[in-house]
Amino acid sequence: MTQSRLPRVRALVLALGFAVATLSPVHARDAANEAGSSVQADIPFEQFTLPNGLRVVVHTDRKAPIVAVNVWYHVGAKNELPGRTGFAHLFEHLMFQSSENHQGEFFTPFELVGATDQNGTTNSDRTNYFQNVPTTALDMALWMESDRMGHFLGAVSQEVLDEQRGVVQNEKRQGENQPYGQVFQRLLKASYPEGHPYSWPVIGSMSDLNAASLEDVQNFFKSWYGPNNAVLVLAGDIDVETAKEKVTRYFGDIPAGPTLAQPKVDPAPRTESTRDEFTDRVPQARIYRAWNIAEYGNVDVERLQLLSQVLGGSRASRLDKRLVHGEKIADRVSASAWGNQLGGMFFISADVKAGVDPAVVEKALDEELRRLVAEGPTESELEQARTTFKAGFIRGIERIGGFGGKADALAECTVYMGDPGCFRESLAAIDAATAADLKAAGQRWLARGDHTIVVTPGERVPTVEDESVAHPDMPAVPPADPKYTTVASDVDRSKGPPVTTEFPDLVFPELKRTQLSNGITLVLAERPGLPVVQMSLQLPGGYVADVGRKLGTASFTMGMLDEGAGKYSALEFGNEAERLGANLGSSAALDGGSAFLSALKENLDESVALFATMLRTPRFDDAEIERVRQGWIATIKQEKARPNSAATRLLPPLLYGKGHPYAIPFSGTGDEASIASLTRDELLAYHRDFVRPEGSTLIVVGDTTLDEIVPVLEKHLGQWKGQGQAPALPAVATVALPQSPRVFLVDQPGAIQANIYVGQLAPSTMDEKATEFEIANSVLGGEFSSRLNMNLREDKHWAYGSYSFVQAAKGQRPWMAFAAVQIDKTAESMAELQREISQYATGEAPATAEEVAKIQASEIRSLPGSYETANAVLGAIGGIVRYNRPDDYVVQRKDKIEALTPEIVNAAAGTIRPGSLTWVVVGDLKQIEEGVRALGLGEVQVIDADGNPVAGK
Repeated sequence: MTQSRLPRVRALVLALGFAVATLSPVHARDAANEAGSSVQADIPFEQFTLPNGLRVVVHTDRKAPIVAVNVWYHVGAKNELPGRTGFAHLFEHLMFQSSENHQGEFFTPFELVGATDQNGTTNSDRTNYFQNVPTTALDMALWMESDRMGHFLGAVSQEVLDEQRGVVQNEKRQGENQPYGQVFQRLLKASYPEGHPYSWPVIGSMSDLNAASLEDVQNFFKSWYGPNNAVLVLAGDIDVETAKEKVTRYFGDIPAGPTLAQPKVDPAPRTESTRDEFTDRVPQARIYRAWNIAEYGNVDVERLQLLSQVLGGSRASRLDKRLVHGEKIADRVSASAWGNQLGGMFFISADVKAGVDPAVVEKALDEELRRLVAEGPTESELEQARTTFKAGFIRGIERIGGFGGKADALAECTVYMGDPGCFRESLAAIDAATAADLKAAGQRWLARGDHTIVVTPGERVPTVEDESVAHPDMPAVPPADPKYTTVASDVDRSKGPPVTTEFPDLVFPELKRTQLSNGITLVLAERPGLPVVQMSLQLPGGYVADVGRKLGTASFTMGMLDEGAGKYSALEFGNEAERLGANLGSSAALDGGSAFLSALKENLDESVALFATMLRTPRFDDAEIERVRQGWIATIKQEKARPNSAATRLLPPLLYGKGHPYAIPFSGTGDEASIASLTRDELLAYHRDFVRPEGSTLIVVGDTTLDEIVPVLEKHLGQWKGQGQAPALPAVATVALPQSPRVFLVDQPGAIQANIYVGQLAPSTMDEKATEFEIANSVLGGEFSSRLNMNLREDKHWAYGSYSFVQAAKGQRPWMAFAAVQIDKTAESMAELQREISQYATGEAPATAEEVAKIQASEIRSLPGSYETANAVLGAIGGIVRYNRPDDYVVQRKDKIEALTPEIVNAAAGTIRPGSLTWVVVGDLKQIEEGVRALGLGEVQVIDADGNPVAGK
């Protein structure tokens, strides 16, 4: 699918443990300043500072009755010491526990008011906590954030420390248990000199975490978590006068802490090339190459981000053109750059195609980089990169909070640069960058000093940090900074957080309907303001249409629509999309397909033209089919190598049984044999049968009206007609539940965790009691504070998380619960899951009135904030269309949830039959098989990653 790779880059950066430094500002630069653009994008703000040093930034956005509360502490892994690592991330976890005046999970009051986008993150440079709350719950949110800032340490006991230390260690195991899971720790250690603040991972080492005492963590908190080392951003339905009154009241009496110096800027540029090669349980070789580059705020970071976009940031990039499309020696490539407080990184990765020597790929990477650095980009490449960032920023600033929203951008600039509006300078830097600037920046930072890691398939090597380290004493806590003062507060904290009694009403946009001349039903939800129009064409077909075809046909065909269409080759199509700043593509799901477009309003006509070309005249060129086929097969192998996706590939076929339309991996990717044999004629047949206007619905959400959009759609889609009669889809038969439980084990030698999945079939999404069952699931495992997570994570700390969910489907849908647990607690964890599920489903431990009320509150009160973005509205309308729901379904569902009682929820919980559960466990059988068999949960079989029985097992 053709789109910006920024989400992919962000995930990569988070994995490295670095700040996503200039991504938000980088997007912003173009939108505000691109020559000739009609769009002016900005984040207006006001700010003030309390006498205790707390900086507060306020952005007003009245589009929804919610406020984003975002607190950034200027402390991260860089503020730790060698041998004393992981403290900042450990505190991220600890601060979601009780504070001195609030007993219980930090999440609980927020769930009761319907908070959305709530989380916390830690990276090398900072720790942040954020949540979006209804405007009426702002007092509660500020009370909670201020209580953990100023009234926290008295609630941190040895028991709490031990509990969260165990959770963090399981988070660490979970990451390392994945394919390529050791790469980033090895990369940091090699890229920075010993003792450099970026030379250890954010999550720390097992040894350091085990050595941390209660006094150690208390002193770390006293040193870094005062108001004078924090920034609070309030964005949304708020103004600066209200913010001053409320923030002063809740935070003003918190004493300042010490003022500690931050480490000095030190990008640690390298002069020599180094490399690291090792084997791992991976399906294909992967190459990583990285350079240390400039720090956050240095104009070279913006220039190198543009350079990375040209090199490997999209389908139109040089690496994609040569390695993926041209020589076909790699399945995927990417390039990215980012700045952190002390220094940044330029990063390239490539998945080597099966049968290709990694050295061949390395040589090609090196040649393309050297050529780009020597010659610089062309003017068209530079302008295309600018447009990509512009479009990304415009879409990003729709969100007030959460990861990467407006509150994040303001907080980031305030913490790192002391100026909430520093993104404007980044905007200007991107707009002013010339090809010569990019060339010079590349020569300054990328001419030497790279570190290369090559991971090849084989046995997993021991983790690099399992070594004896010294644990120096923690430094003494400096005295508080005397220049700060406090103000008196009338808040009586003994009463606990303020109780929110009023909540904003749900407002869902009116759906306007009409029909195009060729019969396409059009559904429009107007969203004025952001100059973006999004659309999704809902189509029949989907995975169920694979019955009688080769497994994966639906997904593969839909995935090929943007790989060349009309007059555009695959590369030309990607270039055109990027020129327009458009995101478009298509995909298949269980019960249908969809094609989507997100267009800048200023380029709407041309973007819809490209969308229509993709739908009507995909080329399905043989060369592109073969290229995509090889990458697709590599994706299937990657799915089998990851323990969680290996389990979810296996469980649906086991639940539905051979021959059922849903008895397929729910990724939709199919299997290697079927994809290997797909022909162009088979793709053309699927396109003819299911990508057609007849019976389809086009959903449009954004800054447009029927009068504006209908002529554009008629111009480009109105004459489109399907060929012949659409075939009937196969009937989805009802499957009887198993008569007894079953347990399937999949061997993953050397695994340090076991991934446990358990499930059964439940009635359709369209069942009249579907909502009741969804709420019943939430009580058991649908929320952070639900039973499964509270048991395996917070009580036992055997897992980083444990949840349950129910998948949408027109036929019977799968209900699943899961947990990734430390390997030596596999059997014990399965026993706990079995007990929790059984006692709940049979009524031995029924849902309490309090549990049901909490889920009702969370579901209902979160609705006003749930539809903040056009994507959220688009998704809700998609469900209305797919499952034949009334236009006011969102309101009807709210009313149904309000009317629930514990008796109704407990009756729905009885849908789960403990005697019919199917278990899939992926782990090292040498360590877990004996214990699992001893549980007696059901017949135990050992199968391989394809679901075939393993001989002798």
